[in-house]
Amino acid sequence: MSPIFTTLAPGLFEAGAKLIDRLIPDPAQREQAKLALFQAEGQQALQEMQVSLSAILAEANSADPWTSRARPTFLYVIYAVIILSMIGSVIGIWWPAEVFQAAENLSKLLNAVPESLWWLFGAGYLGYTGARSFDKWRGVPR
Repeated sequence: MSPIFTTLAPGLFEAGAKLIDRLIPDPAQREQAKLALFQAEGQQALQEMQVSLSAILAEANSADPWTSRARPTFLYVIYAVIILSMIGSVIGIWWPAEVFQAAENLSKLLNAVPESLWWLFGAGYLGYTGARSFDKWRGVPR
């Protein structure tokens, strides 16, 4: 389905309903035409959901473990960071100097990575996610 049609479809259906009200004088025919229009709108929405779902299912059913587990693995890492931060804050009650030293060491470790590598990682990550989003929006199967 064309991305232009997908973008314009909601406005077209609304305009079509207003046009039907003006052009068809018979109330029974008008309701029949509106029903057909709403059915077409429902079919279009169903097709959009099917395309979106097929992309998600294809990714989840991929034989490549990096593809099928990338999103959950990223979430697991984020959960681990949050939990470790909470544990570190509790430990900081009894050993504040050690927790402060650990945070300072982590800061030094991250600052040791050259800034250009952070920019490269950021550009690569944003480029990858942007390309995937564009492919999903365009409806191109991988």
